[in-house]
Amino acid sequence: MSDNITGKVVVITGASSGLGAAAARRLAARGARLALGARRVDRLEALVAELRAAGGEALAVPTDVTDPAQVQRLVDAAVATFDGLDVIINNAGLMPQSPLERRRIDEWDRMIDVNIKGVLYGIAAALPVMQAQKRGHIINVASVAGHKVRAGGAVYSATKHAVRVISEGLRQEVKPYNIRTTVISPGAVDTELPNSISEPDVAAGIRAFYDAYAISPDSFAEAVLYAMGQPESVDINEILYRPTSQEY
Repeated sequence: MSDNITGKVVVITGASSGLGAAAARRLAARGARLALGARRVDRLEALVAELRAAGGEALAVPTDVTDPAQVQRLVDAAVATFDGLDVIINNAGLMPQSPLERRRIDEWDRMIDVNIKGVLYGIAAALPVMQAQKRGHIINVASVAGHKVRAGGAVYSATKHAVRVISEGLRQEVKPYNIRTTVISPGAVDTELPNSISEPDVAAGIRAFYDAYAISPDSFAEAVLYAMGQPESVDINEILYRPTSQEY
């Protein structure tokens, strides 16, 4: 019996560390064929070398998700190399939280460009392929912050809420093409995401929170495997999970 993962062609953005790298490792171990995109080329290539050494099939494509041409190149490379596309995981994101009164407009713009536009560019690149073949799976990464807002995180929460809204609209639109859609909203997971916070006091608070509550990025990989592994007739639309001890 097929596990609905072996042999699938999967594109992952933000794959050089954290959630993306954890998902890549687990998917490669299950026989998926991977096209991995990220800005940090050295780390991306090291990950691909690791996966290949373990017997996996993987391709590294330098990708900045704020550039739609680069995202298109990533998807095109997957199709050309592996003769198809089954899944895209729009994972790239950042979280430079700060109170609105500090007017970090540059950081607001960057979050909008990566967290919202990056997801849209991934959808735009993958959708024509999936529509033509009448199958596929689009997985977008949101956050518990897309469900709850707290002081200092307004813009980040807005971007992650936008991912949920986009994902729901997409879900409704792709029904004629037999395409599945999933939005995954993790709570505190041990990744480099807090490192994007530039305000020292905010960074210290978030780091303390993560030190107290964060769980392994393998938790995200398990969510991906669960959503992907269902029969094609089953569409897992949303997964929200947290560390058991996390209240927020």
